[in-house]
Amino acid sequence: MVLAEDLRQAVLQIALQGKLTKQLETDSSVDEMLKNMQEEKNKLIVEKKLKSEKALPKIQEEEIPFDIPDNWRWVRLGEVVKNISAGGDKPKNFSKEKTKLFSIPVIANGETNDGILGYTDEAILKEKSLTVSGRGTIGFSVVRTEPYVPIVRLLVITPLRQTNLYYIQCVLKSLVEIGIGTAVKQLTVPMIQPKTIPLPPIEEQQRIVDKINEIMPKIDEYEKIEKELEALKKEFPTNMKDALLQAAVQGKLTEQLESDNSVDELLEVMRKEKEELITQKKIKKEKALPDIEEEEIPFDIPENWRWERVGNICDCGAGATPTRSDRRFYDNGTVFWLKTGELTDGYINQCEERISQIALKKCSLRLNKEGDILIAMYGATIGKLGIVTFPLTTNQACCGCSPYTGVYNLYLFYYLMSSKKTLMGKAEGGAQPNISREKIRNFLMPVPPIEEQHRIVERLEALLPLCEDLKEA
Repeated sequence: MVLAEDLRQAVLQIALQGKLTKQLETDSSVDEMLKNMQEEKNKLIVEKKLKSEKALPKIQEEEIPFDIPDNWRWVRLGEVVKNISAGGDKPKNFSKEKTKLFSIPVIANGETNDGILGYTDEAILKEKSLTVSGRGTIGFSVVRTEPYVPIVRLLVITPLRQTNLYYIQCVLKSLVEIGIGTAVKQLTVPMIQPKTIPLPPIEEQQRIVDKINEIMPKIDEYEKIEKELEALKKEFPTNMKDALLQAAVQGKLTEQLESDNSVDELLEVMRKEKEELITQKKIKKEKALPDIEEEEIPFDIPENWRWERVGNICDCGAGATPTRSDRRFYDNGTVFWLKTGELTDGYINQCEERISQIALKKCSLRLNKEGDILIAMYGATIGKLGIVTFPLTTNQACCGCSPYTGVYNLYLFYYLMSSKKTLMGKAEGGAQPNISREKIRNFLMPVPPIEEQHRIVERLEALLPLCEDLKEA
């Protein structure tokens, strides 16, 4: 794809070669124009309105970068303008805001606010001129028609009567791109004053400016589309991943088969399993979760699926951080202890820290088993997930979910991944927002038949890597 900036430079380049406009026999003589310019400069020097400067050297053949029409001439920039100077210090009388007293713009280098840094009470430049940034946004230029004060790192070009500043602006935009600004730290008067530039008749200069002004807005529109496409390309893999996850948990990526087992029977098995675990004191009995109300249901699911609260189909428990000052809890540690920052939205294969068996017994820590799903509850990591591959404990910012029989742990993992934004929206608190274990237990989850849970996971694990490949493309 051709980039907008490349198009701009191509337009400027062909314009400066005389290929964007017609050369008319009725146009004025460039030689006559140059003679008039020199006479004007000599007069200004005699009147002491302009300082006499050392003559610029004649243009050598090797300095000419391309062919131009026969009625054009190669000149040095300093020959066709009255003066090129640099700005001075910021005025002592200065205000960031425009007031009745301070109404004269103070112009610095840079594009922000067209270079207006603030305001003062007396102008230095009162004639029409062209300002060019010498630092920062090198080459950024503006034709100024109102009085102003230029300050350091800003170059100022003042015109002769037959100088078309808008044409000079086009020339400088092209010159900066081909080497007088992009490869250096700053742009200076000695750098641009002797630059060779193509000079058309005064009439054609205006035709070139008019044509460029006609074309550039169209390129600006193209650039806008280009940036939108670039942003879309950048966001597409993530958006595609989110769309796939959402479609999967709505039953849109897989078939619903009549041969699948009943979800109602599956939920009854889970209810009995939970009661048995409570009886065996392997999990604590907690207050019953409320029935699901119609207005809570976020989207439609297939008829053979059911909505259930996570706390009814998983045992959910948070971790803790043993007191650091008590070395019994950390010395000779054999129990892996995970912090939420170690969650990677994938399998957990290692932990940085370990705690002791004493800490496990005395600090109300939950020991998560292989296959459990971990979810971060605090701060910037809310919704971050992990799949346990070995027994481990966690800090208090992490909730472990042990699915009962009938919930495929990877289906739970992908459902929670699809719900990250929703969970983040439920966070409360100021500096450290959190979603709490109770919010996770109360969170709604669509439950398909166990067979379809496996089909969903299989489908996602075939498609999601393709999204990652797109990020690298």
